[in-house]
Amino acid sequence: MPRRLILASTSRYRRELLARLRVPFDAVAPEVDEAPLPSEAPRALAERLALAKARVVAARYPDAIVIGSDQVADLDGAALGKPGTHARAAAQLARMSGRRVVFQTAVAVVCQATGYLGQELTAVEVKFRLLALDEIERYLRAEQPYDCAGSAKSEGVGIALLDAIHSDDPTALIGLPLIRTARLLRAAGVLIP
Repeated sequence: MPRRLILASTSRYRRELLARLRVPFDAVAPEVDEAPLPSEAPRALAERLALAKARVVAARYPDAIVIGSDQVADLDGAALGKPGTHARAAAQLARMSGRRVVFQTAVAVVCQATGYLGQELTAVEVKFRLLALDEIERYLRAEQPYDCAGSAKSEGVGIALLDAIHSDDPTALIGLPLIRTARLLRAAGVLIP
């Protein structure tokens, strides 16, 4: 009998992405403090949080295969997380205007019963075009991306804020790198159609 698959996330974006693999799964809130550690690099923060989310949920469901994921926008080594408010989103987008930002998206898969632990990171380089303040305001009112790292939803109208995207896994920018996730799940014993 296949093991239960759990996504350690409350993100609707991650649920929608994982559903593309057509494997049944449940979503469980991981309840992890997402505050960065002092001097923690964005890449390390994404990797630490993805693994922490998977481990916290796996401790509650030791027979399940658990997926944890996290994304941090990296602007010259500074971590930009979810803005939460309109004002913070506007400030993030103004800082990223005309700049290259690397979205660090980590995924971890854990199964306590089998001892399996796999983790990978996908870096997506995004070039923002120069943004006028009125464009930022119109975008934020249309999209309200306050729950997205870096305030930009490339799967929506946020794509119009960008000049280019460079990645070997385009789903990573939305929040769950499906190519790497599928690889980790196969290694954990999940049959993916």
